[in-house]
Amino acid sequence: MSIRHGLLALLERGPRYGSQLRTEFESRTGSTWPLNVGQVYTTLARLERDGLVAPDGEDAAGHTLYAITDPGRAELRQWYERPVDRTNPPRDELSIKLAMAVGAPGVDIRAVIQSQRHATIKAMQDYTRLKAQALAEIESGRSGERDDLAWLLVVEQLIFQTEAEARWLDHCESRLVRLAGPADRGAEPTPHQAATTAKGTAPAPVTAASATDLPRRARTRRG
Repeated sequence: MSIRHGLLALLERGPRYGSQLRTEFESRTGSTWPLNVGQVYTTLARLERDGLVAPDGEDAAGHTLYAITDPGRAELRQWYERPVDRTNPPRDELSIKLAMAVGAPGVDIRAVIQSQRHATIKAMQDYTRLKAQALAEIESGRSGERDDLAWLLVVEQLIFQTEAEARWLDHCESRLVRLAGPADRGAEPTPHQAATTAKGTAPAPVTAASATDLPRRARTRRG
């Protein structure tokens, strides 16, 4: 997440101080990527050093205000127009965990997959509920539509991401079944593995609708 450009985008709407920027950033993203004031002011200091923002006096309470500069607006426009770079994808803990678990002594990689699948389904259920809440807020007009729409886009991305993770976990398990050694094939399969083996393909992707009575895990929106 580019905190640097996120702050520039908020400052384009007018001068703001650090705590105000933190609050608006978290409101826009549904607190998915929480910030602390130290991060905000450190980033503002770097933006000021680079000539992208500048101090703009104080408000009535004595807070130092920052304003975006013309070079800052140019940087922001370039950010909007530039595709996100995927040449160096972020490290994914789950991918690293499964890669390390393959062949690790004493580790049941199928149990690792099953445990993660359960957590992924619960997350998907929670994100689906948050999406319904965001849609309800937009339709009711009870709060700022801009922030609700921004949060809706974020939570829908999280839903797509968890759906893809569930499909990938199904693929990993199916791959393990196909590549299992003779000793592993003789072991009693789990219900999920039995269904996979019987059909010869991975089971249908897990969806949020298939999970019931799951506790809330996702971070709820503030306000």
